[in-house]
Amino acid sequence: MAPTNQKVSLHVPEDVVFSIFSKLPLKSVNRFTCVSKSWTTLFENSYFMNMFSKYMVSKYHLSYDEACLLLNCQWRKLYLLSGERFENKVQLNWPDPFNRSYSYTYIFGSAINGTLCINNENHSRIVLWNPATDESNIVPANKVRWYYGFVPNYTIHGFGYDHVRDDYKIIQYVDYTGCFIDYCQEKLYVDMRKSYILSFIGIDAYLNGVCHWWGETECETYVVSFNLSNEVPVTTLLPSDLHDLKWVYRYLAVLNEHVAMISNYAKTTSSLYTSISILGEPGVKESWIKLFDIGPLSCMEHPIGVGKKGNIFIRKDDDNELACLDLTTGVMENIGAKAGAFRSQIVLYDKNILPIKGMNN
Repeated sequence: MAPTNQKVSLHVPEDVVFSIFSKLPLKSVNRFTCVSKSWTTLFENSYFMNMFSKYMVSKYHLSYDEACLLLNCQWRKLYLLSGERFENKVQLNWPDPFNRSYSYTYIFGSAINGTLCINNENHSRIVLWNPATDESNIVPANKVRWYYGFVPNYTIHGFGYDHVRDDYKIIQYVDYTGCFIDYCQEKLYVDMRKSYILSFIGIDAYLNGVCHWWGETECETYVVSFNLSNEVPVTTLLPSDLHDLKWVYRYLAVLNEHVAMISNYAKTTSSLYTSISILGEPGVKESWIKLFDIGPLSCMEHPIGVGKKGNIFIRKDDDNELACLDLTTGVMENIGAKAGAFRSQIVLYDKNILPIKGMNN
């Protein structure tokens, strides 16, 4: 072929760039914004964000195809929901000893390899349970050192699977409190930020070997990401526009393979909105990207779970009905189920008949 002097254009049309970038993981897009000046403002471009958001919530993980939902009601009832519109509802029995208990039972995190971590209100009893096989293993009690005059308090911060050791791990936060008249002291032996302790629901998320939980102080809101293999925690602050929301209810979840912070907040006493942001890279505050700001929504209380196709399940405060908010269309529909006002939850559940001990056993 004869040589040519024709110059080759290095310019890539903007619509092609948007189409390619909208299908990349958030972490990759964040890094590409440093390549050129025109790409630094990608997340400020409403057209690109619309493409990115819609693709992110519509492209769900293939392993979710056979997944069902578990509805844990406030009245100690557990239901398995399935079907295109969750029309199939089967009540399940909690495993012993929770089946005979009158205290509230809740599911910590999500199902991992078909295994659930369930416990009671004061975290005094923890059980790993596979509903498909009805196998259950009682987790041994925490044998922390006791100190005279101090009482240990336990709070579960994470449940996940360590792929290196082929085993499940439960993270417990233990602090000691003791009160003598007007004197109160706490002792902490690990420099790790604790989770939000005023709620049992929506404080944690597990994704690819990393447990995440959120907490807050008067000055900041943060997410801790704890790698179960190397056991190193990383803290990511929420940006000020998320931290400074008024009358806010937060819910941490996994939304289509991304850690997402769902914030229900009120601009006025009668106008409720939902803000959804995803974390691009743990430890990098600037990697939080707001995908949606939806509202106003009427009769909305707070989210109680996330589905397999970018759906968010919300309890309506007027009649305790559960509704499903489709993020791809913005449509909210009732699913024909009710839940109590407090501590109801929906968990994505993938059936698995493997034993609880580990994937290789």
